[in-house]
Amino acid sequence: MLLHGTDALKEAAATGRALPGFVAYNLETVQGITAAAEAAGRPVLIQAGSSPFKHAGREALMRLALDAAEHSGAHLGVHLDHSRDLDEITVCLEAGYTSVMVDGSHLPFAENIALTKEAVRRARDHGAWVEAELGAMAGDEDVSTDAVAQTAAMTDPRQAAEFVTATGVDALAVAVGNVHGFTKNPVHLDLRRLAAIHELVPVPLVLHGASGLPVEELHGVLARGVAKVNVNAELRRAYLEAVRGTLPSTLPGSDVVSLWAAGRDAVREAALEVIGRLSPHTEGATRDLDSAR
Repeated sequence: MLLHGTDALKEAAATGRALPGFVAYNLETVQGITAAAEAAGRPVLIQAGSSPFKHAGREALMRLALDAAEHSGAHLGVHLDHSRDLDEITVCLEAGYTSVMVDGSHLPFAENIALTKEAVRRARDHGAWVEAELGAMAGDEDVSTDAVAQTAAMTDPRQAAEFVTATGVDALAVAVGNVHGFTKNPVHLDLRRLAAIHELVPVPLVLHGASGLPVEELHGVLARGVAKVNVNAELRRAYLEAVRGTLPSTLPGSDVVSLWAAGRDAVREAALEVIGRLSPHTEGATRDLDSAR
């Protein structure tokens, strides 16, 4: 069922957990994410956004994600990730998306505020909540690179507080050393900066680029106001490794169904692992997720 409103986000923030935002590119990744949410019994966001639209087509991927959420017994939000286009945001809101991320992080501060305010206005008309971003992250959303793991421009705590007040956003994505995708070099988050942001900003925080983070770093951000965590590269890698391992046995008979199923099931398992890591204070979380597998 569609997860409307910010209750799940606020509950995660209040309990030291995080709502996982999983990026979906096609039918199999949507199905794997949905199956993980059903097995875990926890709310999840299917992030069918601007970058995946380039692969699957906007209308096709929107319908896949919304149909999966509407017909599932799990609580699933459908989220537009990293959109810089107000028209795209409007199309997704009209289709039934439950939340959107407007990405004005590339703009000067005043222009980011103006863009975000307009996105918030449009979202309110459709009962959806809005995530925005302040600061700049290194890396690529779709392809892991060997780039140095450093953030181009970290989020300033006082500027973040001003931004949230001026725009009325429901969640703020921050840059504190996080990087899109896996990197060759270790990622070290500025937890002191994150704590300062949390102290000044009255809305839940969002961490992009969580794939590959050590568990202790991940739990550190949950204790400092992060209530939504985006994961992409871990699911992509799980899908590709499953396909690579299955291909030799499926190639002779051109068995594409078994190949796609292996990728889908790998996404489910990877997503379940992430859901467990994002619920460190839930009693019996690991035991329950192990039994779900």
